[in-house]
Amino acid sequence: MPQKIRKAVFPAAGLGTRFLPATKASPKEMLPLVDKPLIQYGVEEAVASGIESIIIVTGRGKSAIEDHFDISFELEHLLRERGKNELLKQARAVSEIARISYVRQREALGLGHAILQARDFVEGEPFAVLLADDIVDAETPALKQMMKIYEEFEAPVLGTMQIKGEAISRFGVIDAEAVRDGVYKIKDMVEKPPFAEAPSDLAIIGRYILTPDIFDEIERTGAGAGGEIQITDAMRSLLKKRPFYAVRLEGTRHDAGDKLGFLIATVEFALKRPDLGPEFAGYLRSLKV
Repeated sequence: MPQKIRKAVFPAAGLGTRFLPATKASPKEMLPLVDKPLIQYGVEEAVASGIESIIIVTGRGKSAIEDHFDISFELEHLLRERGKNELLKQARAVSEIARISYVRQREALGLGHAILQARDFVEGEPFAVLLADDIVDAETPALKQMMKIYEEFEAPVLGTMQIKGEAISRFGVIDAEAVRDGVYKIKDMVEKPPFAEAPSDLAIIGRYILTPDIFDEIERTGAGAGGEIQITDAMRSLLKKRPFYAVRLEGTRHDAGDKLGFLIATVEFALKRPDLGPEFAGYLRSLKV
């Protein structure tokens, strides 16, 4: 029986340069997608997948993330006094959503280095990693889809999506053989290959299930692209020692860390809301572009 995935790591120490100037003093992870910050969507996905404990890897200027998931006594008191019970319920639900811990990444040295900061939290267990700006809108939570494959193979699992055309060169890409439809055994991974050299159209997105032996590989990994410690380099090293699998996730992936992707996600999530969708759809139809 494979060890249950109980813990999730959220790297959230990046500088958010793609969203400057909005992220100069506010964390990218706190950008609102309709009325919830990006990171809350990821935390809700983790909880819906069965995760029991979460650690968020933060950095300088990220205290708003901790404040968001903490109890706000002043806000709750004000809402209670004014009889706004539904808003009070929503505010309290955020602070009770999960058991969340925090650790600081003192320097932004890459995703691999950020994950390494969670080593003590993981305590030798397999664990999940979720990137907050990858929003996966799916009937079955993306992480839950991956957990089923982990339970089957007891091996690291990467979340992937099919990316057509030149856009594939912006991602890590897997070279893999199909085990069955939507499930692959990975042979190699390539970070941001030119379109003509991409080994497949399956791009690695911000969902990982990793085993604790990844930490030794991260420590042995030198600085790669951009002078940062890349998780892809560490995974390629570990791939020589143990099998890795990939899942083609069912659902719609939004790159909410990109301005256009964020706008598209905002529109699509707003249209799905019963309280906003009909009126918003009417407004969109009225636009003359």
